[in-house]
Amino acid sequence: MPKSKIIYVCNQCDAQFPKWAGQCTQCGVWNSLSEEVMVAKNSTAGSRFIEEGIGQVTTLAKVEVKPTVTVTTHSQELDRVLGGGIVAGSVILMGGEPGIGKSTILLQTLCQMSQTQPALYVTGEESIWQTTLRARRLQLPEENLKLLADTQIERIIACAQREQPKIMVIDSIQTIYTELLQSAPGSISQVRESAAQLVRYAKQTGVALFLVGHVTKEGTIAGPRVLEHMVDTVLYFEGNSDSRFRVIRATKNRFGAVNELGVFAMTDRGLLEVKNPSSIFLSRYDKPVAGSIIMPTWEGSRPLLVEVQALVDETRLANPRRVTVGLEQNRLSMLLAVLHRHAGIVTYDQDVFVNAVGGIRILETAADLPILLSVISSLRNRALPMDMIAFGEVGLAGEIRPVQSGQERLREACKQGFKRAIVPKANMPKKAIFKGMDVIGIEYLHEASAAAQS
Repeated sequence: MPKSKIIYVCNQCDAQFPKWAGQCTQCGVWNSLSEEVMVAKNSTAGSRFIEEGIGQVTTLAKVEVKPTVTVTTHSQELDRVLGGGIVAGSVILMGGEPGIGKSTILLQTLCQMSQTQPALYVTGEESIWQTTLRARRLQLPEENLKLLADTQIERIIACAQREQPKIMVIDSIQTIYTELLQSAPGSISQVRESAAQLVRYAKQTGVALFLVGHVTKEGTIAGPRVLEHMVDTVLYFEGNSDSRFRVIRATKNRFGAVNELGVFAMTDRGLLEVKNPSSIFLSRYDKPVAGSIIMPTWEGSRPLLVEVQALVDETRLANPRRVTVGLEQNRLSMLLAVLHRHAGIVTYDQDVFVNAVGGIRILETAADLPILLSVISSLRNRALPMDMIAFGEVGLAGEIRPVQSGQERLREACKQGFKRAIVPKANMPKKAIFKGMDVIGIEYLHEASAAAQS
C-alpha cells in the first residue's frame, strides 16, 4: 500500500510546506495554509494499468450511450430545477442562508421518495430526535425513512454500504470530518476531503447524493471553491427569511438548464410548490402608480412576470445614491448615463432606487428597458398603464437590442391578460399571433418614453 503524509498547501498560490505556518513565504498571504493528505504514488502502477487494459483510448462513435433515467422527487418545481428529476449517481449541492428551508425541503423529499425506494438521511447538525419532531410537525410519512446522526465520513460510508440506499442526504458537509486529517470539521481541507470521498462513493454505487452547504456572509457556499466543481448540480436557496416565498435557483447543472428557477411557499406544512409563479409577483395596486412596470424575465426554460419599481427623489448629497435590490447596481449607473446622453433626461441631481418585487434576482439584460421606463415614470410622476409590459437590452449608443425567447415572453404576458407591450423591433412577431395585444417595436431609447405614454 502506498504511504501517505500530511502537507500544508497555500490556498492562494498552491505552494506546499511540510509544517504549518501563519504566513505563506511564497505569496505573503496570512492564514492561507490548509492541511492535506498526500499519497505517495507507486512507480509501477502505470505499467500495471496498461497491462490490465485500463486507460485505453476510444472514439465517440464506439461509446454506447444509455438514455438518462430520472426519478421524480414528487415536486414539479424541484424536478424542474434538477432538469426533470434526480439522476442515479448524481451529486447535488444545496446552499442557502440559515433557516431558509434547506433541511425542510430535503426532509420532505426523502420522506416522499422513501415510499418507493430506500433512502438515508444523515444529520450532523441535529439529533435524530429533532429531525423526527420536524417530520411529525410537517405530517410527513415516516415509516420507511432511515436516519443516521454521525459526523465521521468513514462511519457514514460504512453505514451506507450496509443499508444500500438509492438516495442519501448529508446535512451538512461542513460538519463532516475524516480521521485522515487533524484539522477541525468545517475547515477547507476537511470539507474537500470529505466531499471527495462522498462523490467517489456516489459514482461507484449509483447513489443519488444531496449535500447541504453553509454560505458565507457574501452569499457563496462556504469552503473551497473546488467543492462546486466536484458536484454535478449546485442549487441556491434565495428569498428573505421574513417572506413566505422561497426560490431555488440552479447555478450549475450537468443534467438540465442553468439558472432554472423553482418557486415555493413556506407554510405550516413545510415548503409547498407554487403552480403559477407569475401570479405571486403581480399583486399590484387598484390604480396605476408612478414608477412601476411589469417585465417578463426568462428564468431557465420559462418566462416569469416580475414587477420592477423605481423611486427617483431629489438628493441633498454631493454624490447621489444608486441603490438596487435584486438587480445589478453598476448596470443601473450605466443605464442612467445612457438615459442622459441619448434621451436628454437628467438624473445626476436625483437619488435613484430600483427594486425587483418579491425578492427575486433578475440577472439578464432584458431588464434594461423596464428599468429606464420606471425611472422616467417616477421622475415625471406619470404612471404607466397597468396592462403594459416591456423588455429589451439598452446599448451604450442608445439602441434597443433584442433578447432571447421574445415570443415566449409575449405569450406569457398575453396569457396573464396584458394588452400592450414595448419590445425591441427585432423581437416583433412577424404575424399578429397575439390576439388582443398591441405590440410596439422600438429601435432607440428616445422612442421608448413616447411609446409608453401614448
